[in-house]
Amino acid sequence: MAKNDNLRQAKAAKKDEFYTQYADIQMEVNAYLEYNPDVFRGKTILLPCDDPEWSNFTRFFAENFELFGLKKLISTSFAVESKNTKWYEPTLFETETPKFDKKKTRTHGKIFVLERDVNHSGRIDLDDLQWEYLEGDGDFRSKEVKALRDEADIIITNPPFSLFREFVAWIMEANKQFLILGNINNICYKEIFPLIKEDKMWLGPSIYSGDREFRVPNEYPLEAAGWRIDEEGTHYIKVKGVRWYTNLEHGRRHLPYKSMTMADNIKYSKHQEIKGKEYVKYVNYDALEIPFSDAIPSDYNGLMGVPVTFMDKYCPEQYEIIGISLTLATTKPANLPKSQQGGPAFYLQKEDGYQRLYPRIVIRKKS
Repeated sequence: MAKNDNLRQAKAAKKDEFYTQYADIQMEVNAYLEYNPDVFRGKTILLPCDDPEWSNFTRFFAENFELFGLKKLISTSFAVESKNTKWYEPTLFETETPKFDKKKTRTHGKIFVLERDVNHSGRIDLDDLQWEYLEGDGDFRSKEVKALRDEADIIITNPPFSLFREFVAWIMEANKQFLILGNINNICYKEIFPLIKEDKMWLGPSIYSGDREFRVPNEYPLEAAGWRIDEEGTHYIKVKGVRWYTNLEHGRRHLPYKSMTMADNIKYSKHQEIKGKEYVKYVNYDALEIPFSDAIPSDYNGLMGVPVTFMDKYCPEQYEIIGISLTLATTKPANLPKSQQGGPAFYLQKEDGYQRLYPRIVIRKKS
């Protein structure tokens, strides 16, 4: 199966129940605390899209409520839907029968609120957490959850993969700080790339390669490239290309990326596409093709097309983002075979024809 097929299936089937691991949340959040120890102090954090039974976001921020100096923590869940209500079992936080809608097919969404108590200090006991029911189903687009969004300072969650674009627009509408999970290819979305280009959104510091493991419901099909079932029967899948998206400052994004000169790249590069060869330009756009981020020549000042994964290393003080091939490639090579037709893309000239490339971000070195 292709590396992102499991995400495509989730989008097609609206199977968005990917539960983030506690360690992944902790590693990412610690990076912001190292840069600014008071980043969360006095802030209200909203955790939408959080299932109380599975959410490590709620657990993590509740346990660290005092340590981070939070003013308020709000966590909401989307309603569970079923044609048979007999299956329902109370979660860890429920002390009474769940609240169903009139059709008895959906529970109401839940809300958990933890506020600073001047008489309280020390570690939060998770046994003290008590949930109440929302008036509606907890959809982040509802007026009820929008009001909570407007109250919050920072929004943190793993939003539904199938609604990533809509969720980002929902955040931007309220001009909030955020930390959310998505896929690296989300950068290419026409709604997302302008935010990246305008430095209104960037990638987080803790994930820049490799797979990430997510817990999934037991009925979720284990068809990903990597999966496991632990001793307790809990199901996990591995997902490639996962990244944190944020507008919270962290130190790593301001570190200049170190690279070799063009001559040294040609002489010493570990990539066979670069070593002993000349750099080439696209057929349909006047920019240098850079197939790997570590092949960016330090002494080239013209336009360069780099892979989307370059954003892991992007320093806004070092490089200027010009655009993306999906909008810059306004022409195609002449006599292009049907097998290489498609949407806008950059092409390279090859001995046997043309090579159509994956999306490229066009950058230029700042003086």
